[in-house]
Amino acid sequence: QVQLAESGGGSVQAGGSLRLSCVASEYIADTYCMGWFRQGDGKEREVVASFYPYNGDTYYADSVEGRFTISRDKAENTLYLQMNDLKPEDTAMYYCARGGKPGHCGLQFRIFASWGQGTQVTVSS
Repeated sequence: QVQLAESGGGSVQAGGSLRLSCVASEYIADTYCMGWFRQGDGKEREVVASFYPYNGDTYYADSVEGRFTISRDKAENTLYLQMNDLKPEDTAMYYCARGGKPGHCGLQFRIFASWGQGTQVTVSS
């Protein structure tokens, strides 16, 4: 079972930026979807971005489109989420996740089967 470890969270003011990192304990094949989801207090879980390495497709939730960018360093087994123009509503625990079946990718949480412990992002107004 792959282990995923997130880092890079913190507290920032609205308009600021953060870059989250996720290191995988082993190589993840290009046919597995990788993504980030978040869960805020009292809010529904939301997949904010996903990436299908096999063809480079990326998917973004409307709430983060144009502000967040997902990317991967294949050599380092690391997934990133660059978050710009952060807003208070982005406050949440952010989790890195790997898809459960090859060839399936998108913004549905059911696609993902493994995730890490999360990293907290807090945005103040």
